[in-house]
Amino acid sequence: MHPLVIIVLGVTLLTVVGIAFGGTFLLRVAAGGVPANDLQKTFFRAGHAHAGVLVVLGLLIAVLTHVVGASPGWSAAGTIAVLVAAILMPAGFFLSVVGADPRRPGRMFVSVPIGAACLTAGVLISGVAVLAAGITAL
Repeated sequence: MHPLVIIVLGVTLLTVVGIAFGGTFLLRVAAGGVPANDLQKTFFRAGHAHAGVLVVLGLLIAVLTHVVGASPGWSAAGTIAVLVAAILMPAGFFLSVVGADPRRPGRMFVSVPIGAACLTAGVLISGVAVLAAGITAL
């Protein structure tokens, strides 16, 4: 595995602390300790869920592509694309509803579909890389 990818994975593991803090924030919102309207509550939940799931998926893809012997370049590209999605999508959900009482998502929501495109590209790249490694191993 390329050292840059290893560094990215280490940083990614450390972000789990932030995701856990986000969970405590969600508990405060749910308990009424943090004022939030229905749109904000929905987007906060979506942002938190996407962050957790995509970080785990990015780590899984990194390990899986490495274990099967996929091309290091393609492995890194797929992993990093998914981890970029793990930043963009939650950021879009959280940052598009900042403010006292937003009625609709703000401009930052554009990062959600951009993140979805990165996620799609990363999973496709990784899937093809794993398939190619399997075919090569035959």
